[in-house]
Amino acid sequence: MKPEAHTGFWRGRAKSFACALRGIVALVRTQANARIHLLATVLVVAAGFVFRIPRGEWVPLAFAIGIVWIAEALNTAVEALADRVSREHDESIRRAKDVAAGAVLFAAITAAVVGLVVLGPHVWAFMRVRF
Repeated sequence: MKPEAHTGFWRGRAKSFACALRGIVALVRTQANARIHLLATVLVVAAGFVFRIPRGEWVPLAFAIGIVWIAEALNTAVEALADRVSREHDESIRRAKDVAAGAVLFAAITAAVVGLVVLGPHVWAFMRVRF
């Protein structure tokens, strides 16, 4: 059944956004790694403003940040569903959870490399002037 059949198109969209925001809040409240990603996001964005990076350099940073958040959210969803399916040891569930966690690790490493490539020269220039 389509939600807009009873609530209207815009109310259905508002409900979808409310559900998504509830999910984001739950992600940050319940996942320690998400809070680490939040800190990293704040630090990278602050560094971008401090170093006044050009618009073109914001693009790879934004994508890298987004990919990490997407991977963390999907990992959390996989873990929640897997735990709902079975609390007992199951090799297939363990493998699925490990692969989802590995995806977050890949995303975080990629984001760190992007951050170094984009922000590294700015940090280096700042350090050379100051010291």
